Amino acid sequence: MVESQITEREKEIFSQPTALIIIDMQNDAMSIVPSGKEIIPTIKRLLDTARTNEIPVIHKNRIQRSNGIDVERFRVKLFEDTPFLVDGSYGAEIVKDLEPAEKEIVVTGSRFSGFFQTDLQLILTRLGVKTLIMCGIQTPNCIRATVTDAIAFDYEVVLLNDAISAQTLEIHNANLLDMKNMGVTIVSTSNYLNSLN
Repeated sequence: MVESQITEREKEIFSQPTALIIIDMQNDAMSIVPSGKEIIPTIKRLLDTARTNEIPVIHKNRIQRSNGIDVERFRVKLFEDTPFLVDGSYGAEIVKDLEPAEKEIVVTGSRFSGFFQTDLQLILTRLGVKTLIMCGIQTPNCIRATVTDAIAFDYEVVLLNDAISAQTLEIHNANLLDMKNMGVTIVSTSNYLNSLN
């Protein structure tokens, strides 16, 4: 695949104080979105580069109480039948190869947005971050909700289109188009990483 050229606007966005946010790359989530397994190597490459370049890394995890009291109403029956992302369980752990390094930040929440009732905004403010590089799963839910809130907080948002995934490619592409029209910068992982050289 031939990579497109980075635009001047993208260069400006990438050059600002940046954080990498890895969303919900947890064991149970790989069952909910099986294509999530396919993006692990791409995110690993991104994570390794962020560490080398001393870009702050934030792992945003979805965690539910074992009784499901904090699950969205529309998912209560699903959770009762098959509990998922339960606090302290193997399913809630970050997948192998993407485990946080010692000083990396883990933000946990019980809803789609990484900002909703978490300390993510406080952390990003303290870090002086202006641009958020986002990857993980899944495109229409936790990715999109976090993106929408990030825009509301005036962050530049960059989505790496080959490092996020959804249950179907059609859903993935439709949501990417919507978010692009909301002002999100969408590039490939390779294009972003090449801009760091």
